Amino acid sequence: MNSTELRSAFSLAFVYVLRMLGLFMVMPVIAVSAQEYPDYSAFLVGLAIGGYGLTQALLQIPMGVLSDKIGRKPVIAGGLVIFAVGSLVAATADSLVWVVVGRFLQGAGAIAGAIMALAGDLSREKQRPKVMAIIGISIGFSFYLALLLGPIIASKFGLSGIFLITGVLATLCVFLVLFVVPNAKNIAPKGDTLPIYEDLKNLFRHPQLIRLNISVLLLHMLITLLFVQIPVFLVDLKWPLSTHWQVYSVVLFASVIGLVVLMALAAKSKQAVMQFSVAGMAIIFGLFVFGQHSIIYLMILVSLFFTCFNYLEANFPAMVSNIAPAGKKGSAMGVYASFQFFGAFIGGVLSGSIGALLGIQWVFVLASILCAVWLLLIKGINGTQRLKRYTLNTNEIITDLTLQQLSALKGLVDITVVPNEQVMYIKAEQHFDIQQARLVLNLKE
Repeated sequence: MNSTELRSAFSLAFVYVLRMLGLFMVMPVIAVSAQEYPDYSAFLVGLAIGGYGLTQALLQIPMGVLSDKIGRKPVIAGGLVIFAVGSLVAATADSLVWVVVGRFLQGAGAIAGAIMALAGDLSREKQRPKVMAIIGISIGFSFYLALLLGPIIASKFGLSGIFLITGVLATLCVFLVLFVVPNAKNIAPKGDTLPIYEDLKNLFRHPQLIRLNISVLLLHMLITLLFVQIPVFLVDLKWPLSTHWQVYSVVLFASVIGLVVLMALAAKSKQAVMQFSVAGMAIIFGLFVFGQHSIIYLMILVSLFFTCFNYLEANFPAMVSNIAPAGKKGSAMGVYASFQFFGAFIGGVLSGSIGALLGIQWVFVLASILCAVWLLLIKGINGTQRLKRYTLNTNEIITDLTLQQLSALKGLVDITVVPNEQVMYIKAEQHFDIQQARLVLNLKE
């Protein structure tokens, strides 16, 4: 990668980390800290944890499309300002209801699609996957960092301190976007990075993608559902909030080791490991039904949950990218992200409401049943075959004869031509020779 691509990747990843920290740091602490508000209820706690997911889900695609019309940086900067305002509302809230309002506002700054589109604009075709990978890794890193920092900050400055710090960081990110992130020089084809409204209807009906979309909805529903309860369990086991980071550090370390084991097993059969992970979650939630007998017992269950969660979270996006039709990757990932955030919202609402009405055990009973249903759902997913994607800029009209010649090439799976952008998207098997396609199209390297 050249200097511009490196600068783009790391500066945008930094923006992503700081923003996601603000969303995630609340998760491991609010179930305990929210008890200080006069209108405390389990339902409002769940809504505060998952509330950002609803506005993220609803605005993720529109904000990405808007960035194509008015520019990436204005949308990203505007989204960060909205996020900062939401953080300020939550930080100054004197009731849990206003914390929920602040969380909804935080989610309204839905800039993930615009960031990815800008990253695509700032990178060359061959280097674009590396830039996207750096940003993708930063998302997972921000979640782990949030689990460790959230309890520490909350114990010293309270829940309002977390919101205030994230608001300040979001404001700093505005200046980072405007003055550090390079201005776009080349424009990436929309199909690689942006959702396109015309594609959405067909993608919602795609039999493989809809299974993956529902899968990530359930995955994030379950982790949000769990985090409404875990901090309370720790306090009940005589672990004050200031020490929760110690538990999470052990859990994360153990889950990373578990993830390495699952990835090694996946080399033989990804489908089997995926099903094993979902089945494992069903068993884990079933064990939660019988209570939390000790800190060791709780840490083992949560570590096993994170092992399964991490494997699925890492593999689902790659499968979406693999299954999506040629030229529809941006749209497919936009829909996927919307389901992902909506799952967080549902998890918070279900955990809070069912826990308050029926008891915590019934939350875990529901989770275990959903995992069993999910296990049946993923048996129909067939996205483990690795395929390559190419984006070719064409300088002339593509004729039917040319398309026939391309279709005859060995290993080609799918072609999409976008005439008004003068671009062609190709999806192919590993042995496909892209140079043959270039010869057919009279393109130079």
